[in-house]
Amino acid sequence: MAALANYLNSSNFETKMIYKRKITIKVTGLLLILLSHSFAVKSQQMGDAEKKSMEKGTIYTALKGAGQGVSGPGSNLPPEKMQWWEDQKFGMFIHWGLYAIPATGEWTMFNQKIPAEEYARLAGQFDPKHFSAAEWARVAKEAGMKYMVMVSRHHDGFALWNSPSSYRHFDSWETAAHRDFVKEYTDACRKAGLHVGIYYSPLDWRFPGYFDPKGLPDNAALLKKQTYGQVEELMKNYGKIDILWYDGGWLAHKGSDADAAWFWEPLKLNAMVRSYNPDVVINPRSGMVGDFQTDEGGADVKGPIIPFPWEKCLNLNSTSWGYNRAQQLMPLKQIIDMLVNTVDRGGNMLLNVGPDPDGVIPPTHVERLKEVGQWLAKNGEGIYQTRPGPFQPVDDFYGATYRGNNIYIHLLKIPEGTAVIKLPPTRQIITACTVLHGEKVKFQQDATGITLDLATMQLDSLVTTLVLKTKDR
Repeated sequence: MAALANYLNSSNFETKMIYKRKITIKVTGLLLILLSHSFAVKSQQMGDAEKKSMEKGTIYTALKGAGQGVSGPGSNLPPEKMQWWEDQKFGMFIHWGLYAIPATGEWTMFNQKIPAEEYARLAGQFDPKHFSAAEWARVAKEAGMKYMVMVSRHHDGFALWNSPSSYRHFDSWETAAHRDFVKEYTDACRKAGLHVGIYYSPLDWRFPGYFDPKGLPDNAALLKKQTYGQVEELMKNYGKIDILWYDGGWLAHKGSDADAAWFWEPLKLNAMVRSYNPDVVINPRSGMVGDFQTDEGGADVKGPIIPFPWEKCLNLNSTSWGYNRAQQLMPLKQIIDMLVNTVDRGGNMLLNVGPDPDGVIPPTHVERLKEVGQWLAKNGEGIYQTRPGPFQPVDDFYGATYRGNNIYIHLLKIPEGTAVIKLPPTRQIITACTVLHGEKVKFQQDATGITLDLATMQLDSLVTTLVLKTKDR
């Protein structure tokens, strides 16, 4: 937190953002998403290493030095190949594995100091009879999600596919289930028309060399060999992969992912990845500069528009990413606010679910996601395939997106006593203003800006979307 305080006191950015419609926004000041009280509460429920893992994944780290990590010719996608990803806006994250059995979260093995041999015995209980990747995909689509990212292997080392490269064959093919869940998942995604994302963690707690790669070089070399082999299996054997989501690139739970680039050699690793999937979108957590930046956790999204592709990943269950019997479901209003605040600042949102040991997403989570989908069915026009602007967001009040000749204003919370909203000037002429799929809204435009009359407006109990119709001067 001291580093954050120093950053708050010292940072000043000035960036020009040029939009397709030649709208130029000059962003002056701190480009930062503040770590909120919700992050502090979440941190109190974690072990120290788990806290550090989340802290290094927040967007303020990227804002201090966007593009941290190594890069080389062809290591990153050009902007035109990122457009489809930036259009999607909303995806499903899935944390599921052996850690669902004890039901205390995905860091159970490390936090409870369970020996690898003892933890591995959970594989004998892993036979999810009711697992259905098609049902996962159905839930995602009903929620209005456009892509999915499944954890194929977390830090415990257990792989959810038939993995010849797995150290000691620690995978789902060797369990009572004898199933390749990655294959079932990728097939179901494509059949449902969803983009396919795979999460993979190079980190594996079973290897002492992870914690001391220089002191235990032979063991660390085995870990690195496993990583290269398993990533190749995932990229080679499961068709076109749209997103590769690394996690755990740091070493010994210290420093940053970029600090560990000397060990993982991410340019070499991801050159192999792109040899199988040239256009796969890769996040920054392998030590290579990513195609997008990540912001992890439930901290509120605040501040101005972020001038590079980024993604907010957070958890529907605030207690842990993996299944936890002590789950605390995120309120619907908070989810919608988080989605809107993210999109209004140029990001995508990846919302996590943790299926139970039988592979079933908890019914309360399914119902909450359905409610999100109902809001998006009505308001998605202002979310999908949009870009942020032309107005900078005002924290806890409103933000904006645009597409074509439409500007969408998202009203999150109207301060008590507010009868009008005053928007900044824009180069476009406003020809009409309405509630999305609803009544007309009175407005006035002059050199000082745009005034919207809220007096007779019917507000949504979650977030209200207004549409400004525009034409060029």
